[in-house]
Amino acid sequence: MRVLLTGSGGFVGRHLHQALDARSHEITCVELADGDDALDFFRTNDTRFDAAFHCAAVVGGRASIDGSPLGVATNLALDAWYMRWLIRTRTPRAVYFSSSAAYPVTLQQPGDVRRLYEEDINLAYMEEPDSTYGWAKLTGEKLAAYAVAEGCRILIPRPFSGFGEDQGEAYPFPAFIQRARRRDDPFEIWGSGDSTRDWIHIDDLVGATLALLDADVTGPVNLGWGRATSFNDLAGIVTAAAGYRPHLKHRLDAPQGVHHRICDPARMLDHYVPTVTLEEGVRRALAA
Repeated sequence: MRVLLTGSGGFVGRHLHQALDARSHEITCVELADGDDALDFFRTNDTRFDAAFHCAAVVGGRASIDGSPLGVATNLALDAWYMRWLIRTRTPRAVYFSSSAAYPVTLQQPGDVRRLYEEDINLAYMEEPDSTYGWAKLTGEKLAAYAVAEGCRILIPRPFSGFGEDQGEAYPFPAFIQRARRRDDPFEIWGSGDSTRDWIHIDDLVGATLALLDADVTGPVNLGWGRATSFNDLAGIVTAAAGYRPHLKHRLDAPQGVHHRICDPARMLDHYVPTVTLEEGVRRALAA
């Protein structure tokens, strides 16, 4: 297959590139760090590929999402031109990486953990998602519907909290790993520590995406375990694996995001079962 991969130097893009290369696909990479702007590519390139994977995005972790909303909003233009390019080139199969940030924040509040279902997003009546990053992804899903109407079959993975050994330090998981390596005591946690996330290792994130594509699945699919882990619990797992038990210091002045963000993974589990637990991912990261 002739495959386009944007954002090939990013966290998801790097691992997806390796997996696609292992399948002996002919891959064209578009990576801003290499001087190739995906926005320019979508505007000017008319090559028809067998499949396209769009990983290019402005993210940068919670601090960027909360602190640079207009920078993150650049994704709106990037995703709009991706959909226009799919239609113009008549690309038959595509992947648009959405996000759990697209879910309504009203469903992610303190109290009992409520699992998020794909149907909780109604594109006909779009509720408030998580900041401009969530709006960009939600709008991207809306635009994907128009590309689908033109004949492109689009898979829309909605990853929850992806993590791995080589993730950038702007994200919570690698930041916790670095604190544990330094044996920080007190151990700093942004927010109250009782908010929860649904962690999925990058190997499973990529594996699930390709399994869903192989099964010709289209539309949105949650990628996660459905397991709620608080940041206090994550700190406990990481520091126990590092062999010490520090005092936890909660930064209530730091960005925390929504309180609970946990998925129902049933749709994914019809085609792929994740294998790398959070505990195993922590062991791998500390050993890296």
